[in-house]
Amino acid sequence: MKTTVTDLLNIKYPIIQGGLAYLGNAELAAAVSNAGGLGQITAMTLFTPERLQEEIQKVRSMTDKPFGVNFAIGSYNGAYMELLETAIKEKVEIISITGGNPQPILDRIKGENIQSLVLVSTVRQAKKAEQLGASAVIAVGQEGGGHIGKDNIGTMVLIPRVAESVSIPVIASGGIGDGRGFLAALALGAQGIEMGTRFIATAECVDAVKSYKDALVAGTEMDTVVIKRTFGTPGRVLKSDYTQNIIEREKQGAAYEELKDTISGKANLKFIYESDPVNGFAWAGQVIGLIHHVPTVKELIHTMVEDATAGTERLQSLFKQ
Repeated sequence: MKTTVTDLLNIKYPIIQGGLAYLGNAELAAAVSNAGGLGQITAMTLFTPERLQEEIQKVRSMTDKPFGVNFAIGSYNGAYMELLETAIKEKVEIISITGGNPQPILDRIKGENIQSLVLVSTVRQAKKAEQLGASAVIAVGQEGGGHIGKDNIGTMVLIPRVAESVSIPVIASGGIGDGRGFLAALALGAQGIEMGTRFIATAECVDAVKSYKDALVAGTEMDTVVIKRTFGTPGRVLKSDYTQNIIEREKQGAAYEELKDTISGKANLKFIYESDPVNGFAWAGQVIGLIHHVPTVKELIHTMVEDATAGTERLQSLFKQ
């Protein structure tokens, strides 16, 4: 395949693994990159420059293909700069920025020969990212797992709106998990896709416990909910008694301080590392309705490309009638 994204990132297929808190590690990133996509390791949940450096070097020992480092900066108030310096020192070629103001990072990496991908959820954010010097934007619709935009715009509308509003490449995210979604995103004007939830349900996402993957396979598109809306940082998670309780407490006016431990990274780890849905939660997008098995990353990407190709041929046959 050849799109502006494959050219920009020097990858075979325009399929990008999202930054996955506590799960975006070397094994998964290398598997995605080796399969022709762009794998990423997640900087913020490695916490220290030393651990980030080790993980970057580990990826390089597992693949000679391009990979990225994700910076989910929303709640860190500049505390990510030391990690960024590590990525620069290690000559990382691609950085993605999610969940906060990208300007400090974009300003710092100017002249460093680093491609930058910025997550956005509105046209306004996309235009701002382009103005600040982003190489590409990742536009995420409301269907996505993890933190999503506050404006409730679905992928089907968001992608063409962003694509017609900026001149840099647009990568579609939110609700994409198979070849049909891949093809649809390209038809909407995207030059590539990003997937998060779908890559969790793969063999190489080694840190996610089996029960988490099983829940993604068993769930339907009705089995996610959005928490933290009242705090202005909405995020889509698996529906459970635990997450329903969070929503009820938000409706009753609970302040952030009252819920901060309940919605913390530690609570997330309880579910995804320790298989404890009673005391924790897990991020997940509505795409779980399209997840029916746990393949290897290579199998997943190969099948997606094959299915998108078959879909193209089917559409061409319709137009020939």
